[in-house]
Amino acid sequence: MQTRTRPDTAADARRLRTAFGITVSLALLFWVVKFIEVAGDLELTRFGIYPRSVGGLAGVLFAPFIHASFTHLFANTAPFVVIGTMLCYGYPRALKLLLPSLYLGGGAAVWLFAREAYHIGVSGIIFGMLFFVLTIGALRWDRRAIALSMVVFLLYGGMVWGILPTLDEVSFESHLSGALIGLVLAFLLKNRDPEPPRKRYSWELEEAETDDFDWPDRF
Repeated sequence: MQTRTRPDTAADARRLRTAFGITVSLALLFWVVKFIEVAGDLELTRFGIYPRSVGGLAGVLFAPFIHASFTHLFANTAPFVVIGTMLCYGYPRALKLLLPSLYLGGGAAVWLFAREAYHIGVSGIIFGMLFFVLTIGALRWDRRAIALSMVVFLLYGGMVWGILPTLDEVSFESHLSGALIGLVLAFLLKNRDPEPPRKRYSWELEEAETDDFDWPDRF
């Protein structure tokens, strides 16, 4: 006996695969840059964000693609792919505004307020995505938003402490600026993506059919 997949389930699966493919493709760019840096014996850290320096302003564009080591890159890749997939799957419309805001706004905030050092890596964007998914799940409270926020919290909830200054070599300023932007945009964009259709159970369908029946005036 063959089992048919419900149309909404099949569509959700396609959306999830598409979201995963898009996020992995973006993550591959970070690895390509790192391999080029190593193969060419280059030092790309100097293209990171150096606060309040005219030359360091270009780092707003380049810093997310630059990582200090393969360890640094690997540590950022997994949360970027997981959280990015959840975000792209659940909030594709909001993502179109969120990602540029984190990319440019987060970088600009680091350039304006951070310590005088080179700030590199995609972690600021990751923190923005993390706080967006966690916050919007609490604001919307529909089943998809709750599920996505729970998955992200269980996997990466411990990352929230990264907004505090702990290690000198860690740019907590990038984490904090990304987190604040993600938090604010969760409030502003909470209704940008429609809620998923509510699942209707068999007994509800039977009641609806009964209500729609044209009862005769007389028996």
